[in-house]
Amino acid sequence: MKRISLWRFLGVVIAIAIAIIGCHSLQQPTANAVTVKLSGWAGSQVEQKLLRQVLQDFEAQRPNIKVKYEVISDQYMDVIKTRLVGDAAPDVFYLDALEAPFLMSQNVLEPLDNYIQPEFEIEDFEVTLLDSFKYQNHIYGLPKDYSTLALFYNTKSFAAAGLNTPPSNWSELRSYSQKLTSKLNKYGFGELPELARQVYKIKAFDGQIIDENGYATFASKTSLQGLQLVIDQYQQDKSSAQKSDVGTNSGSEMFGQGKVAMVIEGNWAIPYLQETFPQLEFATAELPTINHQKGTMVFTVAYVMNKQSQHKAAAWELISYLTGKAGMQKWTATGFALPTRKSVAQQLGYDKDPLRKPLVAGVNYATPWQVGQYPAAIMNNFDNQFVSALLGQQTLQQAMLRAQNAANQQIKLMD
Repeated sequence: MKRISLWRFLGVVIAIAIAIIGCHSLQQPTANAVTVKLSGWAGSQVEQKLLRQVLQDFEAQRPNIKVKYEVISDQYMDVIKTRLVGDAAPDVFYLDALEAPFLMSQNVLEPLDNYIQPEFEIEDFEVTLLDSFKYQNHIYGLPKDYSTLALFYNTKSFAAAGLNTPPSNWSELRSYSQKLTSKLNKYGFGELPELARQVYKIKAFDGQIIDENGYATFASKTSLQGLQLVIDQYQQDKSSAQKSDVGTNSGSEMFGQGKVAMVIEGNWAIPYLQETFPQLEFATAELPTINHQKGTMVFTVAYVMNKQSQHKAAAWELISYLTGKAGMQKWTATGFALPTRKSVAQQLGYDKDPLRKPLVAGVNYATPWQVGQYPAAIMNNFDNQFVSALLGQQTLQQAMLRAQNAANQQIKLMD
């Protein structure tokens, strides 16, 4: 009995000791921990899972900071703007470059200049991407990833049509497209007519989307030159197709299903095509030059800090980790996003990767996807009227004048 009692006593003592040690190791960090709220939109399941893993790594390295990650599934920017007005916005959140000019001008974002120290190596970021989040000489966001646009082409279709190399200029692209259409009895090129895919064509002839006051100016003669290339290929050559023409939902799907032999897409198309159409044989190239000018678009998203955040030091710790070399490498290592730091891109070999090399090369001369403080007015009016012109319902000039006037009327009401 005594021996049993002794073992029981020792067991109780050991259990209490373990409990005390366990409580001490769990309670000490949580008692002093700061909770930082992070919001983003709903990406793919793979993207969300990867971000949660990166956040777990951050918390493991900084036990005094906890991250509450929230996915906003619908109307992301409307929700963020409403919360900013109501002082209920998260400490850190995603901000697309398209929406950045408006929010940066509203004094609701925390400038990051004073947080950035030399060891953070801000010069490691691609300049074009970083500049998208600068306003009045302040940095308001650090880009987390990006994609440019590249030409995706079906190598089997090219071989069947006797084509060995991708087109180097737009005249060649139209010629290739005609040859592919006639020989393969399918469309040579998939056209996505929205403004986000047309800006670089307008810029190739020194056209502009908006003027210095933020008003639409895409109906000018110089702007129409680039857009006319699209109209001619679609209406005269009949060698290009919209996704609605072939019953698909995206350019990537149009290309993956073999409805078109060429399409212009971003980095996001690579994992989608490899997973959804594993038998597809394709390659990528930099976009063909237009008017002897290299051009492409670049789409990027930053982490920004709410100016009303009560935990700015901890919020900066999170931003600096996610956009630092280690965090960014974990985030972009799978290849579904491209790193905004040059050193990380080199370390991961994306500047040499056959499929991603053209996308990485394009960032040096790309046009950022930004169209002033009122992007919806510019974008929606352009998209509606340009499709009408593409379908031959009105001339290109009529369509663009109508779109420009409507956009500017809306901007005047909001300005």
